[in-house]
Amino acid sequence: MATGGKKERYVLAVDHGTSGCKVALSTMHGRILDFESESTPMYLLPTGGAEQSPGEWWTAFKASARRLIGRHRDKAGRIAAICVSSTFSSTVAVDRNGNHLMNSITWMDSRGAPYVRRVACGFPSIGGYGLYKALRWTSVTGGGPSLSGKDDIAHVLLTKHEYPWIYEKTYKFLGSKDYFNLKLTGEYAATHDSIMLFWVTDTRDINDIRYSKPLIKAFGVDPEKLPPLVKSIDVIGTVVPDVARELGLPGGVRVIGGSPDHQSALVGSGAVRDFAGHLYIGTSSWIECAVPFKKTDMFHSIASLPSAIPGRYQCINEQDIAGGALTFLLNNIIFHKSHFYRAKRPRNPYERLDQTVKGVPAGSNGLIFAPWLNGERTPVDSTSLRGVLFNLSMTTNTDDIIRSVLEGVAFNTRWSMKYTERFIGRDFGTINIIGGGAQSDEWCRIFADVLGRCIRRVRDPIQANARGAALIASVGLGHICFDDIPELVECDAAFEPSGKNACAYETLFAEFLNIYKKNRGIFDRLNRQG
Repeated sequence: MATGGKKERYVLAVDHGTSGCKVALSTMHGRILDFESESTPMYLLPTGGAEQSPGEWWTAFKASARRLIGRHRDKAGRIAAICVSSTFSSTVAVDRNGNHLMNSITWMDSRGAPYVRRVACGFPSIGGYGLYKALRWTSVTGGGPSLSGKDDIAHVLLTKHEYPWIYEKTYKFLGSKDYFNLKLTGEYAATHDSIMLFWVTDTRDINDIRYSKPLIKAFGVDPEKLPPLVKSIDVIGTVVPDVARELGLPGGVRVIGGSPDHQSALVGSGAVRDFAGHLYIGTSSWIECAVPFKKTDMFHSIASLPSAIPGRYQCINEQDIAGGALTFLLNNIIFHKSHFYRAKRPRNPYERLDQTVKGVPAGSNGLIFAPWLNGERTPVDSTSLRGVLFNLSMTTNTDDIIRSVLEGVAFNTRWSMKYTERFIGRDFGTINIIGGGAQSDEWCRIFADVLGRCIRRVRDPIQANARGAALIASVGLGHICFDDIPELVECDAAFEPSGKNACAYETLFAEFLNIYKKNRGIFDRLNRQG
């Protein structure tokens, strides 16, 4: 609210995700007033490639921002800042003029795996890594490059080896968030958190993060192709005049460094205190928290990495597919267009799914779904795992399958949570849930029952990343501090675990783990790449 007789100032908060770009108008206290969005396509390639067009991102951003600002002309003059949250590990090669040279290689792309393995593997081996190489990375960065090839550094190496003409023309490699900041300001920069999955920064002193020359040399990357580093709350610059005019913004709007989706979500979930857990359910999912120490679990791909909060680590742990499994079910199975059958898609299919799930008993009549449609990151790092529907029978129907998908994502989360809680040395008490999946009451109940934890839903959970970006900007402009955030982020519901479902889920979860253990060799033989 306006204070001291001054008119309230606003933030244009950008939440750029895999499925599209959302632009929200927020107060300095993280209250989302309105938003607009525009979808963007993913281009999947048969070789494990997953690309998006940065040009389509930028077009979607501008279209969304123009519509939003156009509806709020009375507030446009009081927009003080823009702050971007975007997908972690989607990499853009740009030239000296700020033009992208090829499609972005996204976080789902595994084509760089062979090049990472060449650098990371060795004897003796630990978790697939050369022992001495692993010790060097973990001691300096807190982690190491994913052998699945889905990190930024794998994308850079892929470009160097398979698109050498692009590599030569590349002035800087940028994460997707930092590409947006470049388009907004003309400035090349990365934040301490967004650069992390290049695996070339020294994070031993959380207050003095810098590039590591030995690690850059180990990867064989030209250091001049990496951007300067700033904090998430730093002002990168102001919106360039041409862009400001096109969007309908006043001159002098500042652009704050911002953060990738993981780090923005932590802020937007309100769980900014040490060990306060949050669960994000979007296309992918993660269960994470802020931690006061630097630590690494190489065996389960969990590490303390820089957060959006300067001077603080967060425990990073992501699983590849969550809500994306529902999208797959709808697009590839239920509403797949074929000569045999064409179903009419309802206006809001996700509401229908929620209603359907209510009519199926916990445990989906013994059906188990494993959501490894794109391999997995944690707690196992594999490009060869694939999705499973296990224990189909003559009585299985579509309703059972729908509920089993929701339960399978929850089982996968429980598998990951086990190692996350071991990592932090304690059990989560209450977990704040955010993301599009959190809009489903039934899915929240399933998570509570499967995880055995109270699940507290943040109000407007789908706005968490945008809210996080807005709050980061507000801190950067001096309106609030991070310690204020738990009181600024409201929750609208709490879901307690149900004892009556515990037995069924314990049994099914044990078999979920067995599906992985008994079949990982088959997956590897069927889907091994390279």
